[in-house]
Amino acid sequence: MKLSVIGTGYVGLVSGACLADVGNQVLCLDLDARKIETLNAGGIPIYEPGLKEIVANNVAAGRLRFTTIIEESVGFGDIQMIAVGTPPGEDGSADLQYVVAAARNIGRHMTGRKIVIDKSTVPVGTADMVGAAIGEELAKRGVTAKFSVVSNPEFLKEGAAVEDFMRPDRIVIGVGHHDGSDDPETIETMRKLYAPFQRSHDRLMVMDVRSAELTKYAANAMLATRISFMNELALLAEKLGADIESVRKGMGSDPRIGYHFLYPGIGYGGSCFPKDVQALQRTGASAGIEMKLLDAVERVNYAQKHVLTQKIVQQFGENLAGKTIALWGLAFKPNTDDMREAPSLVLIDDLTSRGAKIVAFDPVAMHEAKHLLATNANVRFAEGAMSALSGADALAIVTEWKTFRAPDFSAIKAALKSPVVFDGRNLYEPATMADNGIRYFPIGRKQAG
Repeated sequence: MKLSVIGTGYVGLVSGACLADVGNQVLCLDLDARKIETLNAGGIPIYEPGLKEIVANNVAAGRLRFTTIIEESVGFGDIQMIAVGTPPGEDGSADLQYVVAAARNIGRHMTGRKIVIDKSTVPVGTADMVGAAIGEELAKRGVTAKFSVVSNPEFLKEGAAVEDFMRPDRIVIGVGHHDGSDDPETIETMRKLYAPFQRSHDRLMVMDVRSAELTKYAANAMLATRISFMNELALLAEKLGADIESVRKGMGSDPRIGYHFLYPGIGYGGSCFPKDVQALQRTGASAGIEMKLLDAVERVNYAQKHVLTQKIVQQFGENLAGKTIALWGLAFKPNTDDMREAPSLVLIDDLTSRGAKIVAFDPVAMHEAKHLLATNANVRFAEGAMSALSGADALAIVTEWKTFRAPDFSAIKAALKSPVVFDGRNLYEPATMADNGIRYFPIGRKQAG
């Protein structure tokens, strides 16, 4: 099949590369000429395990190409996949200007039937908006051409996106306006498109467009809710002298609950959860529904990003002038270089505003962090995890990279001025830290030392 993917950001590049990898002909469009130059030169503008190899292999095989020419993109694919950004607007609602612009470009240049897929995360009603924009542009040209608009939300986890696309747990397809049965030709085309990714059993769910659009937001909001719930429980556990790790195991063993997203920490970040929770809140408000639970989820997450600061201040005082804190981890989660809404940024701002100096290390995200923190003179970057500790007063762990999970605790103790570790991800056992003479301050667990 021939597809045009509009947008070479995280979703567009992963989707285009994976669709090409199963034999489709894919042309990716982006108006950022530098990004296309990077891709054509064999580079990758984002970090995602396994993606660079898939892109390189399919470019070499001639199945994957990149362009900045809109007319070429619209003319190439019978399927037009819109995968542009939907950043939050000033009021938190999704900004759809890039989605609408992509739709208008399709309407301005299409000459035959197209299936237009909304792959971007978009609020309910966007498919209608996309259809109207395409129809308006066709009418301006006096052209009659058939098209269908499909909602096909992505469910990709950063750091595991290639695996998620290749082996999806569900594929949601929203077609039509009622039960999804009024456009059998489009449904059949979508089944053929995703057939290579569901050979063992059918994972494709066909529903109406608006239900598909809401499904994406509902899924992310549920995961964000679980995280905030556990973070609030962790704070309670500390006050009551309970251990949140024991509580987590007790809860998760119930099959109705499960263990996923029950890990307490210092809040969620990234490009999805914060944006999607806010967008769903605004969608509710526009429909006259106050999303009280999501309001609480967001408030808890905001407060949780300051919890590690509070622990550090309790030990060293409000005035941190003369103190150096080593940071392990900058990305909002491991296996990505994404710094959007990262808890590390909140912690760094909290500490440096109190006079502290920061020495940070992240295996992947330091290039992006250096760009974001260029104006903060109290932040410098180390070449390795252990070198970040030299002469520091304490260590704060922010991202749960695998490389941090089994360190040399005696070396940590020797490198720090005072053997204190503030663990925002609960990587270690309190008893182990006590045995190594390290004062340990995790989240929701009994402190050692």
